[in-house]
Amino acid sequence: MPKDPNVLFSYINMKLRDTYPSLDELCASEGCKREDIEKILHSAGFFYDESSNRFAAKQL
Repeated sequence: MPKDPNVLFSYINMKLRDTYPSLDELCASEGCKREDIEKILHSAGFFYDESSNRFAAKQL
């Protein structure tokens, strides 16, 4: 998994769009923790939107 939050954002969204129906399934298949991904991306201003199955920028 990429360590840079912006690269991680792009990578995770690509995987969610092309391969996985949910963040939980991505984490199970890739062997990562959902909490870790959400913590990194949350600190960079992104949140997970389950209804669209993607991370998006927080609205101000």
